[in-house]
Amino acid sequence: MFFEVKDWSVGHPAIQDRLVCKNSNFFVRRGEIVGFAGLMGAGRTELARSVFGRSYGRFINGHVYKDGKEVVLKNVRQAIDAGLGYVTEDRKSLGLNLLDDIKATTVSANLKKISRNSVVDSAKEFEVAEQYRKALRTKTPSVEEGVAKLSGGNQQKVVLAKWMFTDPDLLILDEPTRGIDVGAKYEIYGIIQQLANQGKGVVVISSELPELLGLSDRIYTIFEGAITGS
Repeated sequence: MFFEVKDWSVGHPAIQDRLVCKNSNFFVRRGEIVGFAGLMGAGRTELARSVFGRSYGRFINGHVYKDGKEVVLKNVRQAIDAGLGYVTEDRKSLGLNLLDDIKATTVSANLKKISRNSVVDSAKEFEVAEQYRKALRTKTPSVEEGVAKLSGGNQQKVVLAKWMFTDPDLLILDEPTRGIDVGAKYEIYGIIQQLANQGKGVVVISSELPELLGLSDRIYTIFEGAITGS
């Protein structure tokens, strides 16, 4: 199995006796798009964020396996180094620094790839950002434009570019089409399909059931912090 989570339990960060993930088990194959369905507050985001470097809640127990070997992801850096990427549902607060331009944002999750002796190669930075602008068809006059000036759909493409630049084996997308227009939605669906066709594992969390039914190879349902079916 390419990526597997077993017996995953996480406590609420502030409420001592409340669990936000209850003995969750799921797996993702290479080239597979796996949907997470559930109502708002069911625990889908909490599960995804806690797996991605324990960036939410109090870790209680559980195991993560990649290519059959257990990996311990105690922080976001370890998760990125292990080949995970996470596109957050709240792009303005958690996915982007609205003071940055497109090129700085595109490379921000993997600076070592374009740095020498801890100094960013600005020509390489521009080249990478331009490459993703063309590939994702981001509508902007220049990659030196501030991300705050972009539409919601184009901001989402910049967030996707940021994580695609880390070359993840598994990409988690939390509400990837929330608040964007229909045209940009279909472009993002195409990008998700391309990633799966490249042999990446993709997890899509969405409140829109038709979206999950259209995109996913399998869907897990989540209720009150527990995976209830597949």
